[in-house]
Amino acid sequence: MTKVDYRVANKHVKFSAIAESKQQSCLYQTTTTLTRCPKYALYRPVLQRTAIEELNEDPDRLDADILALRTWLKQQAHIRSRSDDQFLVSFLRGCKFSLEKAKSKLDKYYTLRTQFPEFYTIRDVDNKRIHDILKLGVGLRLPIPLHDDGPRVIYVRPGCYPADKYTFEEIMAISNALNALSIQFDDHAVIHGYVVLLDFSDYTASHLLQMTPSVIKKMARFAEDAMPVRDKGTHMIHTNPAFEMSFNLLRSAMSAKQQERLSVHGSNLESLYEHIPQRYLPTHLGGEQGTIEELKESAWSTFVECQQYLKEESNYGVDEKLRPGGRCNDYDSIFGVDGSFRKLNFD
Repeated sequence: MTKVDYRVANKHVKFSAIAESKQQSCLYQTTTTLTRCPKYALYRPVLQRTAIEELNEDPDRLDADILALRTWLKQQAHIRSRSDDQFLVSFLRGCKFSLEKAKSKLDKYYTLRTQFPEFYTIRDVDNKRIHDILKLGVGLRLPIPLHDDGPRVIYVRPGCYPADKYTFEEIMAISNALNALSIQFDDHAVIHGYVVLLDFSDYTASHLLQMTPSVIKKMARFAEDAMPVRDKGTHMIHTNPAFEMSFNLLRSAMSAKQQERLSVHGSNLESLYEHIPQRYLPTHLGGEQGTIEELKESAWSTFVECQQYLKEESNYGVDEKLRPGGRCNDYDSIFGVDGSFRKLNFD
């Protein structure tokens, strides 16, 4: 069998206005036709080194490992999955090349997306309402990874959307759809993981009221059970009383390992800089990653370029009627029925 060269040359990375001056590739943007995924490419030796040293990757076995996962998928009548090399190697790396864990994570990834499409997918990428939410820039991927070749930094502003106009489920549907692009196109996120920076400026009780127990469980369960991208920490700044209640609710739904990765800095940015050096932050936080408007424009451009890929996502999922032995996870009972926090006192 001819060995595949994963350093193919048909994936040409563009440069955004923010990243070009720093010689960093624009996140996700590629001239490769999105419906025709290339073989997996690594652009920096440090990424290959990390994949080998931390993720148990063996370059001599990579073809065989991908083939084994693809062969298993073909035998699963209930799963309709992407099966290109890029997608499958992301799940293998996210599971440190444990084939059994990769199988389980792939199954749960599509199971959750099928059972709760309103939370995990964008069902109509041409919908103007979706576009309006995207342009708010609630979640922004920063163009330069931490320490230049480390985790992807995701800057999230959970208080920047009008809670009387949009729901948190709509926000999360877009966030999870963009996470699917990370799996396919973001080498740094797949290999080094991601760091989340939550900025609670303008976060209010109205936003908190949308954080029902079911919503919180859906967030935590998907991150732990289904996403093949490692959580390298969550940092929270500009916190307020509404945040305090939200934080307690969020922690209650997290595993002990997830809770250990949480750090609250309040308004103490010096404390934040110890974990995320200042230059890796957006301009308004003293960094060099671009202004909010520049980051929003870049995120919108990414979405426009990837629309066809996102449309194709509706072709994939699970059919529980074809699953051997019946349903594997009763997520309805795990997530429960949405409650209400309307009697909470925020004084």
